[in-house]
Amino acid sequence: MAFTLLPIAGELKGAHAMASGAQSGETYQQITQGICVRVQPQYLADQSDPAKGRYVWAYHVDIRNDGEETVQLRSRKWRITDGNGKMEEVVGPGVVGEQPILNSGDSFQYTSGCPLTTPSGFMVGSYTMQRTGGQTFEAQIPAFSLDLPGDRRRLN
Repeated sequence: MAFTLLPIAGELKGAHAMASGAQSGETYQQITQGICVRVQPQYLADQSDPAKGRYVWAYHVDIRNDGEETVQLRSRKWRITDGNGKMEEVVGPGVVGEQPILNSGDSFQYTSGCPLTTPSGFMVGSYTMQRTGGQTFEAQIPAFSLDLPGDRRRLN
């Protein structure tokens, strides 16, 4: 089964927005060259069907430019691993159809989702960022776990 990052039913806005039926998870953070990436996964019980092997998580991402230079998010790369160790890579331009420009002190937030066929897994990745001078670097997305509520394990 191919993994598909999917939009979540209804719009989720703000750092603490929760979808109906979502169970809040821990917040994971990583800083690379002044770019702070925070991720908060949430299990979506109302979009999951464990009897059919369908488990769905939303993850809210906050990307903040704590550096001095303006940067633009050009592309993303995710590695998604299910509870059986099956890994799939998802790559593409921007995030949620955008390639945001972040001046010093700016942040960009979005929420997306990931279905799995197992009740646990994890995601990790990177964003290709480009400085105004054209140089690029990989801002790391911290590894975060996708676990059923009450069965949570912390990766980092």
